[in-house]
Amino acid sequence: MSNTTPIRERSFGTHDGTFHADEVTAAALLLYLNLIDKQAIIRTRDLQQLASCEYVCDVGGIYNPDIKRFDHHQVEYKGTFSSAGMVLEYLKTRSIITASDYDFLNNSLVRGIDAHDNGRDLQTSGVCTFSHIISNFTPICYDATTEEQNRAFFEALAFALGHIARLLERYRYNQSCKDVVGTAMAEFRDCLIFEKPVPWMDTFFEQGGEHHPARFVIMPSGTYWKLRGIPPTVDEKMKVRQSLPIEWAGLSDRNLQQASGIPGAVFCHKGRFISVWQTKEDALTALQKILEK
Repeated sequence: MSNTTPIRERSFGTHDGTFHADEVTAAALLLYLNLIDKQAIIRTRDLQQLASCEYVCDVGGIYNPDIKRFDHHQVEYKGTFSSAGMVLEYLKTRSIITASDYDFLNNSLVRGIDAHDNGRDLQTSGVCTFSHIISNFTPICYDATTEEQNRAFFEALAFALGHIARLLERYRYNQSCKDVVGTAMAEFRDCLIFEKPVPWMDTFFEQGGEHHPARFVIMPSGTYWKLRGIPPTVDEKMKVRQSLPIEWAGLSDRNLQQASGIPGAVFCHKGRFISVWQTKEDALTALQKILEK
């Protein structure tokens, strides 16, 4: 690419033809952060056109964040990033996103895209990943026209942009509840009790929850209250430190009321990790029965 070609600010270039999750996600990240304009995205392998783009991803044979070039296909590149990982790393090193945002996006999305694009992840039957979903936006017919390919690319881009926006909105909401969770951790020992529904699990473990003695959580759930077990570690979210009583498993309404002796019983999951009660007092009574066993 020529160094004398005038650069069009806020432009983005990537290859034409079939697209993949990595360049779609790279473009979505830059769009989300208002670093490029949608109307300034071009799809081509023409090096002269690409030379005029401010950002170039997944094409061109250059990885150089200083000049905003993010390709991983050249033999010289020995790393593990796809263009998505390259762009995310660039955003962190340039302090465009925080280190915590980088870790969240990498662990919740981009690391898997990198692995898929570079052939490192195992294709498991029955498991659909973000990369699979983006691939499903590509035209079905192999002889699709350029216009059809481009239209499909921008449909995939809109999906990826919305997904990233929702991921970060949810993450920031979770983080905004961190102090509430920390207060409960300081106040309670056997069971964390919240007066309103809050996302608690991630920030519980961020604040040393693995070493906290609490075994249960009680909080509102719609018009009911729920009592659920706490996982032993952040990596064992499908397990609990203490299961609900086996005689409650899979019961609801009158059957659970009889088994538990609590008139406000509504439901207990057969997996014995969560139960639902009509009032906070019912949930507290259920907790007391469990702790007394």
